[in-house]
Amino acid sequence: MRLRFPNGGLRGTFEARGYTGWDVTSPAYILENPNGNTLCIPTVFISWTGEALDKKTPILRSQQAMNAQAQRLLKLFGHTDVDTVVSYAGAEQEYFLIDRNFYFARPDLMSTGRTLFGAPSPKGQEFDDHYFGAIPERVLAFMIDADRELFKQGIPAKTRHNEVAPGQFEIAPVFEKANLATDHQQLLMVTLRRVAEKHGMECLLHEKPFAGINGSGKHVNFSIGNGTQGNLLNPGDTPHENAQFLVFCAAIIRGVHRYGGILRAVVASSRNDHRLGANEAPPAIISIFLGEQLMDVFDQIAKGGATASKESGTLTIGVDTLPDLKADPGDRNRTSPFAFTGNRFEFRAPGSSQSISGPMVAINTIIAESLDFIATELEAATDAGTDLNVAIQKVLEAIISEHGSVVFNGDGYSDDWQVEAEARGLLNLRTTVDALPQLDTPEAKALFSKYGVLSERELASRYEVYLEQYALSVTVEARQTLEIAQTVILPAALRYQQELAVGAAALAQLSLPTNNTVLESVTSEIGALTAAIDVLGAALSGHGGDSTIDEARYGVETLIPAMTAVRTAADALERLVADDLWPLPTYQEMLFIL
Repeated sequence: MRLRFPNGGLRGTFEARGYTGWDVTSPAYILENPNGNTLCIPTVFISWTGEALDKKTPILRSQQAMNAQAQRLLKLFGHTDVDTVVSYAGAEQEYFLIDRNFYFARPDLMSTGRTLFGAPSPKGQEFDDHYFGAIPERVLAFMIDADRELFKQGIPAKTRHNEVAPGQFEIAPVFEKANLATDHQQLLMVTLRRVAEKHGMECLLHEKPFAGINGSGKHVNFSIGNGTQGNLLNPGDTPHENAQFLVFCAAIIRGVHRYGGILRAVVASSRNDHRLGANEAPPAIISIFLGEQLMDVFDQIAKGGATASKESGTLTIGVDTLPDLKADPGDRNRTSPFAFTGNRFEFRAPGSSQSISGPMVAINTIIAESLDFIATELEAATDAGTDLNVAIQKVLEAIISEHGSVVFNGDGYSDDWQVEAEARGLLNLRTTVDALPQLDTPEAKALFSKYGVLSERELASRYEVYLEQYALSVTVEARQTLEIAQTVILPAALRYQQELAVGAAALAQLSLPTNNTVLESVTSEIGALTAAIDVLGAALSGHGGDSTIDEARYGVETLIPAMTAVRTAADALERLVADDLWPLPTYQEMLFIL
């Protein structure tokens, strides 16, 4: 097989041999198309020298590593019948739909997946009327059709609904083993786009296709368990008495604190940079939300031992015909990037267009490392004659003492949290260029190589590929920005300026009063646009250096600010130029005409 994709330097371009192997844990499926049916077999893809070139091999390896360490721990708890421990995932998929005619009239959407220009619509998402409204009939027909196509491929969808922004929607599949969920997530994205086309719409999976309104994420809900012990992240009604759950939960707390930089790096991309850290998505600071009940239990552990759990309350609605409802002992927190939600964790940072393989590989591996650490500590203590419960208390107390700073139940959007997180020593990696070097640290190399998930060469190749993809994406956006500004927006603005000037001259000849305010504003913004175009053109003719990280840094430090300046002037002109002369579909048209 010939290698025709980025491999991060693992193989020279003249070296072409690679191997595929059927992943029997992921069922084959039939893909229907107008010209016939195609049998599709999920496979791994490795190089001639044995390195993983795909996203499937690492997740299979990480599952294997996590299972080995979980088995050790479960045997310490006295389980003799221990089935294979796997991670389960259910990824909520957010997306936008727009009429396909608008899509083809926006070259920026076609080439980059997002609008590089666009003044805010007079009405956006302020009233939340879209979120709480009925699903538009055209969209509902698409959703039903998509559900049908997904079901054919063995992907049952659990929920579908409007999302916060106009034109934004969400679908969530049923939980599956993480490897299968990863495959199905890729198929789901392909299916949504294919079905949308049949309905005359375009499905936009970019994290931020429209500036100023809610972006799209892919919240990865995950748990770990097996067929004999069940869900290992189920706390039960009295979590303070559930030592097994507390140990597995503490392992995740420890892993997220130690390797928060890696978790941030595996969701980093030029696309997700537009979303992370804004008041619509989790901040770039990786922290954990536990909720009041679990936080109270771990506080008790840190003080010497947990003796009670906060009980569930009751909601009295005050309507005779409605029953009282059982209230969860802890609320949820949508501002947390890593939140406990009852019997699972929800990693909210992944972007809507990315594979969930990277996040799940990182999660499985850091859990494996933490379970390894805890099992080793408990084995040593019990071999020395210490009672298991006493040893567990000591280990949990040490973990909370050393790693409890990663637990934060407050508002992740607040400015105060930025200051507090820094005081706690938590990383705040705002951009992809800040985050990706976390994959090049000795800690990351040791983690992935120790458990056989990624060798140093395999990890280095991914670091290089992700940096290269970032630099290329930003460069393509900059080129597209320059082209649209020069050939579409500037000519339209000049035509309108000429119309205004001709009209003003005609009025002056007739000795009628003239108001040149609009003409002056248009002229001023045209000047700002042409100046910004010159700066962006000059920036595109330069480069950051010989290394990939230098090129990526040049993109974030030079190209993006230059693009922003062009957009600022262009969006100001959109508010001034006559609607019949403005050449691009507007936000108001794209978001509200479905």
